Amino acid sequence: MLENMWEPVILSLKVATIALIFSFIIGVTAAYFLARKNFPGKVIVETLIMLPLVLPPTVVGFILIIIFGKHGFVGQLILMLFDQSLLFTWYAAVITSTVVAIPLMYQSAKTGFLSVDKNIETVALVDGVSKFRIFTHITMPLAKHALITGSILAFARALGEFGATLMFAGNIPGRTTTMPTAIYSAIQAGNMEIAWTYVVIIITISFFMMWFIRSKEN
Repeated sequence: MLENMWEPVILSLKVATIALIFSFIIGVTAAYFLARKNFPGKVIVETLIMLPLVLPPTVVGFILIIIFGKHGFVGQLILMLFDQSLLFTWYAAVITSTVVAIPLMYQSAKTGFLSVDKNIETVALVDGVSKFRIFTHITMPLAKHALITGSILAFARALGEFGATLMFAGNIPGRTTTMPTAIYSAIQAGNMEIAWTYVVIIITISFFMMWFIRSKEN
């Protein structure tokens, strides 16, 4: 029983960690490009990136089902290649968590990149340093506080994702049940002790992450 109780905790941490990796790569790449480029439709692109932040979770879940479900283009391609649907798997939880975490990672990374003095990058470029090396050795270190903040917020958002995950990944014990969905199931079953256990774990993790962010700001 104790082992089963910890399954949602382990799955949630795994899903949130993988989602953080994907959201960091996507969010940082998009932020670096869009912070330095102006082109027609830039506002639309940024709006689409930030949209999951304000959309109802059910809408996000519905869109993901349409795209990655058995009848969606991506879903059919995955089904053809791997003979398996992403629907109601823990991979679906990762995709959902990544989608809702990207806006936070993107916004923080963009703020960090905009705060970097472009003259430093220009001087390095004139001295013959490659753009990739400038990005990894100058831009990212100078924006590290914003990137760390974005990473923590993205991880926390992925860890707490519920509505879209419930729609897309489901709530299958031992397979797709994360802590938020486990809390939902425990309350429905009247098992308040289990519900409180997961609530305390999430609050504790969230508290220390937010404390870390605040401590870096002061």
